[in-house]
Amino acid sequence: MKPFWRAIGALLLLVLVVLAWALASGSAAIDWADLPRLLFQPDGSAEAEVLHRLRLPRALAAIATGGLLALAGALMQVLLRNPLADPYVLGLSSTAAVGALGMMALGYGAWAINTGAFVGALLAVLLVFVLARHDMARIESASVADGSPRLLLTGVMISSLSIALVSLILSLAPTERLRGMLFWMLGDLSGVGSATPALVLLPVLLLVLMPFARDMNLLLRGPGPAQMLGVPVGRVRGVIYLAASLAAAVTVTTAGSIGFVGLVVPHVLRLLIGNDQRVLLPACALAGGAFLLAADTAARSWWAPLQLPVGVLTALVGAPLFILLLSRKAGRR
Repeated sequence: MKPFWRAIGALLLLVLVVLAWALASGSAAIDWADLPRLLFQPDGSAEAEVLHRLRLPRALAAIATGGLLALAGALMQVLLRNPLADPYVLGLSSTAAVGALGMMALGYGAWAINTGAFVGALLAVLLVFVLARHDMARIESASVADGSPRLLLTGVMISSLSIALVSLILSLAPTERLRGMLFWMLGDLSGVGSATPALVLLPVLLLVLMPFARDMNLLLRGPGPAQMLGVPVGRVRGVIYLAASLAAAVTVTTAGSIGFVGLVVPHVLRLLIGNDQRVLLPACALAGGAFLLAADTAARSWWAPLQLPVGVLTALVGAPLFILLLSRKAGRR
């Protein structure tokens, strides 16, 4: 258990350092030495108001959203046995975008937008699950091939249909609402109302998933060998799919569509700490939170007073980093 606690301790420290940077940074800088006092003994000053009303809720939302995205990415990579899978590979992001952008185009407020996004994501979950439920329980021989082809193809087709609907909505939407709709699609934490659902869901999912971590390790060898070793393949796949889908749905509802966190963070962590899901899953929750919080802090402070959508920055950092990792891995072969 020593490697587990070393990895978790280091990542916890990283989260705290990035959190302090996020709380101190902005158009009105706060001295790091004053952060503990302002956090635990707010004095009614302008700095305390900014800290508690604006920066702390946004920072907590970034930590929870990033943690859920990385956790969902790690789960989808186990389910599909493909390190290139991400939380949105089964169409959750695009269907959530249809629901959210539809509400925006009609002029509804934040509550309706979040509800539309969540309902859209859940519809994708149910549709993919119903159409590919037989693949979830299918037992195959050990192989490096994708163990759930129908699951993946169903998600791709749903995503393609949803992207067409998104394009239609954007084409018909009033001009004055297009900017907000585009920001939502790129991923944006500036308009986060409440991060409570994401903050609650992250530890709950970890508690539910950790007893299945050993079974996930065996499932990576293939459903056939896992079944022979006593893994209830259908049930484990169902738990993984539902947990990843719920995590992705809540993140899309909270902050829009943010790419590359769920793809890059698990991949980097595998290179650093290995592929044992008992260590990787909690590590993804912490590292994903730190990564997204750092990206959001940079997006809102480096170009101040201009604020960039955080999804733009995660793509600018994540895509080159992932290409570098792939090229290094290919060079070793």
